[in-house]
Amino acid sequence: MAVPIRLVVGLGNPGSEYERTRHNAGFWLADRLAEDLRAGFSLEKAFFGHVAKARVGGETLIIAKPMTYMNRSGQSVGALARFYKLAPEALLVLHDELDLLPGQVKLKQGGGHAGHNGLRDIQAVLGSPAFWRLRLGIGHPRTLGLAQQVADFVLHPPRRQEQDALDAAIDRCRAVMPLLLEGHFNRAVAQLHADNPA
Repeated sequence: MAVPIRLVVGLGNPGSEYERTRHNAGFWLADRLAEDLRAGFSLEKAFFGHVAKARVGGETLIIAKPMTYMNRSGQSVGALARFYKLAPEALLVLHDELDLLPGQVKLKQGGGHAGHNGLRDIQAVLGSPAFWRLRLGIGHPRTLGLAQQVADFVLHPPRRQEQDALDAAIDRCRAVMPLLLEGHFNRAVAQLHADNPA
C-alpha cells in the first residue's frame, strides 16, 4: 500500500488579476476539492498561504494554496511539510501543464519540473522530486495555433472552449480524489487516463 496523500497543494498566483488565468488551474481544483470535503480556507501566515483542513478516513488532510507567487511556492510547501512532518510521497501538487491539451489530465510521481517554476521551487525546497503531481492540461500556444509567448499565455484566461474542457477535467479529478487520498494510485491513474479526451 502506497503512502496516502496528507497534503494537497494547488499552484497559482495570488491576486484578483490572476484569478481566471491558465496558471491558476491548480487553485481552481484546490477550491473544488475543499468544497467537496466541506473545508474552508483561511489565511495562515506561518504557512505563507490559504490553508483548509478536512478529515479523510480518520486522518487530517491539509489543502493549501500558496500566496507567494508561483516561483516561491516551495516556501509554503516546505513550511507545511516540516510542521506536519510529511514525506514528499505524502504530497500531491495540482498544477497547470503546457504539454497536455486542455481537458487532458495526467497523474505521476516524481520526474522533472519541465520548466514549471512552481514545481522547480518545491523540488528545490523539499530536496526531492518524489512528490505526486496532478497535471491539468492547458495546452501550449503553438499547439493551439496562438502566436503568444508562453509567459504571456499562462497569465491569460483560457478561451471559452478551453475553459469548458478544463472544467470537465477538474470534475474528473474530483471523481478520483477519494482513490488518491486513500493511496490507490494505480486505480486513480487508470480511471483518469482512460477518460482523457484524444
